[in-house]
Amino acid sequence: MPYDEPPDLAAMTLREITDVIEAHELPPVDRWNPRDTADSHARIAADGTWFHEGREITRPAMIRSFSSLLKRDRKGRHWLVTPECKQSIEVEDAAFIAIDTKVLDGALAFRLNTDELVIAGPDHPLRTAGDLDRPSVYLMVRHGCEAKLNRSTWLQLAHHALANDDGFWVESRGERFSLYPE
Repeated sequence: MPYDEPPDLAAMTLREITDVIEAHELPPVDRWNPRDTADSHARIAADGTWFHEGREITRPAMIRSFSSLLKRDRKGRHWLVTPECKQSIEVEDAAFIAIDTKVLDGALAFRLNTDELVIAGPDHPLRTAGDLDRPSVYLMVRHGCEAKLNRSTWLQLAHHALANDDGFWVESRGERFSLYPE
């Protein structure tokens, strides 16, 4: 399957971003409940690097494919899910990394390390963890999986919040999110 270069987030309108998100079809892992389980021998490092049996997965297409099968259960375990089997996968911090953001028309759009786009809001809330010295911001992506904002993306978001003059918070799609760690 050919890979189309992702559009430049900075040059996109909110409508274009929404169109890209709606056109991105994902496997229905939320409807798959296979009985068979196994260990995938895979790991996603805190920096978003994928490994299998200790060796780095360097093909972006494989990472995009595997990431479309990710699901996190209520106990916090991550799985690669197919109709036949679900395989555990170790995730050191978050399954995805948010590598860029754009603020436009009352929305915060994010690009993930898998080139997916996500708009923060009621279905994709932001949460803050850590402490004031080392805050971490996470974006809900799908199926219980989150993206951690990398440092530059967090700084973009913090700059936007400080421009509000009303505190250290941001809004997206009618939802308000604090950037102070809880």
